[in-house]
Amino acid sequence: MRTRRYLLTLLLTAGLFAQAEGLDKLNNKDAASGLKEALTQAATVAVGQLGKADGFLGNSEVKIPLPDGLRKAEKLLRTLGQGERADELVTSMNRAAEKAVQEAKPVLVDSIKKMSWQDAKGILTGGDTAATDYFRRTTSEAISARFKPIVEKATAKVKLAEKYNAYAGQAAQLGLIKREDANLDNYVTQRTLDGLFLMIAKEEKAIRADPMGQASKLLRKVFGVL
Repeated sequence: MRTRRYLLTLLLTAGLFAQAEGLDKLNNKDAASGLKEALTQAATVAVGQLGKADGFLGNSEVKIPLPDGLRKAEKLLRTLGQGERADELVTSMNRAAEKAVQEAKPVLVDSIKKMSWQDAKGILTGGDTAATDYFRRTTSEAISARFKPIVEKATAKVKLAEKYNAYAGQAAQLGLIKREDANLDNYVTQRTLDGLFLMIAKEEKAIRADPMGQASKLLRKVFGVL
């Protein structure tokens, strides 16, 4: 047992040393520039994928469903031959998300510009989603503030928010759904945000896993040594 622990310690130490040595081969300017380029690329791809038609609705990973507590109501509507009403609500929620998510890019880019070298170093030597975690920490509030008015306008146009809120409010009082999900606009805004960070995380992992496959020489230089 001691031998195994000793070997594990050696391996971890060697891995951390190699990682630090790789980072030291880069100057701060190259490392920061490469990281910012990678983050801009990840943000652009994620927003582009989600902001197009069916970006949410056609993607099972991020498609916004009715909250769990309203699934029974959805089944009842379908049983009564009123499935179109349930479909209308789901479609409208996802269309609102597709429109709102386009507002995220300037906030993400601004966060990248304001990043400190300490932040950059932590992301470069962090886990597979270290950059996504940074975005979530620094941009969630600002992005949500941009999302919500667009979501509110979209749901109000089809007069679904009032119907949803009336039913969901009762469901929340009975403990059938979370209170934060009892307001349609809040629910869609949060799910849009979750979908955005999920897609950014996927792109971040792809860049880390295959830096040599990325187009930029700077990206290959920075992530290739880590």
